[in-house]
Amino acid sequence: MCLQYKTFCTPEYLQWVSSKVFDVGGQRSQRKKWIHCFDDAKAVIFVAALSEYDQVLSEDNTTNRLQESLLLFQQICNNRFFLETNIILFLNKKDVFLEKIAKGRSLKTAFPEYNGDDTFDAYAKYIEKKFFMVNEVPNKAIYCHLTCATDTQQVQFVLDSVLDTILSSKLKGCGLY
Repeated sequence: MCLQYKTFCTPEYLQWVSSKVFDVGGQRSQRKKWIHCFDDAKAVIFVAALSEYDQVLSEDNTTNRLQESLLLFQQICNNRFFLETNIILFLNKKDVFLEKIAKGRSLKTAFPEYNGDDTFDAYAKYIEKKFFMVNEVPNKAIYCHLTCATDTQQVQFVLDSVLDTILSSKLKGCGLY
């Protein structure tokens, strides 16, 4: 199973579907290079690490990584190329996130305004809500999954769900669903 791609890959679980999967990279310097690859994208899979709420960017040691992910997600959701594109949001590294919470690392590092419970569920729900709130496109379909990419069974289940979502969208577009 391909879990990380350098530039282009058709993973084995997508062989029966005409598809292309691109890893566009997260560094700021790479972002302008990839937007033109997606003129006919049916779905965007956006992966953000839950566990990066207490880390800063390697290229900018003052910017919080999760805040940067939120900003990029906002730009993608509201980009003219993706106005009618389904967005699948993977909030990944839930295992590392859980470990950090158990060690008492507060979500207030990234979100000083947070005033909920100091639990995995409360933190995850708050972060998910932050991602949903940056979408400005009415009726945009955004599907969120909390993931641990090293859990291959969970990843397979989530990817099957993503494929169902994409296929349902295609069938609706053809008037067949």
